[in-house]
Amino acid sequence: MLLNSVLTPLRTLDGVPGGSKKRLLEFFGKYISQQISTLDSIEVFDNLIARERLGSTGVGEGIAIPHCRVKNCTESIGTFIRLKDKIDFDAIDGKPVDLLFVLLVPEEANDQHLNLLSTLAEKFSNPEFCRLLREAPNAQELYQLWVTD
Repeated sequence: MLLNSVLTPLRTLDGVPGGSKKRLLEFFGKYISQQISTLDSIEVFDNLIARERLGSTGVGEGIAIPHCRVKNCTESIGTFIRLKDKIDFDAIDGKPVDLLFVLLVPEEANDQHLNLLSTLAEKFSNPEFCRLLREAPNAQELYQLWVTD
């Protein structure tokens, strides 16, 4: 699945203040519910936190892929966030996180969910791609990196 089917320019954010994992996930819940009126900010936040309790989605090297299923989500929704300052995300390598791709999927989207996570993991495993994400001058360039193969 192509990431341009889940990511939009409006959901490519640069310079977001982090603060903490909880604060960032609260920010995201509010942000995405303003973008998509069928989503409830508290439900999104609660589902992301519940997923984090199962194990951190901080995959290492400053990267996290918070994800969850959401009841009123009718299609997979992605948001890329480059933080202004790194935050502790309980990543597997203990390093703070500055790059996040938040993924929301419908409750019944099992295969699609796994395919998207696999695509994200593959993209983030490329050190050159991550370097370009960290050096991009703005959100528009960040978006282009994600949707250009």
